[in-house]
Amino acid sequence: MSDESVPDDAAGLRAANLRRPLTSTGTNLLGLVKHCAVSGSRYFGEVFARPFPEPLPRWDDEAASGAQFWAAEHETRDEIVGLYRRVWEHSDATIKALPIDAPGYVPWWREDVMLFNIMVHVLSDTTRHAGHADILREQLDGAVGMLPQSAALHGRDSAFWEARRATIEQAARAADPAGISSPPH
Repeated sequence: MSDESVPDDAAGLRAANLRRPLTSTGTNLLGLVKHCAVSGSRYFGEVFARPFPEPLPRWDDEAASGAQFWAAEHETRDEIVGLYRRVWEHSDATIKALPIDAPGYVPWWREDVMLFNIMVHVLSDTTRHAGHADILREQLDGAVGMLPQSAALHGRDSAFWEARRATIEQAARAADPAGISSPPH
């Protein structure tokens, strides 16, 4: 697989745009995928004594832990997306192998859990990050949800959405003229 072949949510984006920090905390598309992979490997691996077979930084290694939120220049999107897919397979194997009430222990929570609780937690976390990814993608090239940039959202073209955004911005400024200090990222 080449570095340019990626899942649909990142199709058409260059490597730099996948890595660009678009929030004040550095959130970026490829970092979200990497974070979901690393955390999934921990939740469906370490928590249930079914370690993911590849080396990953320990959850309690603070320096390495922060690196799970972004991609270093030597890490390709194919490597990170591939890791995510392998973690997905490992997670599925854990879910298939264990009963829904299988006990586990989350050391970073210092809490006993059941498989069901972790499934709900990871689903919730992944859903939240998918929403983040949608917003980041829209900031990068205007693509919204599952639609390419050129597709009309709800039958409306980009001119409609630009006008809508301007109307909303105007309402925000009118509600509190002193409250908006700078344009969004």
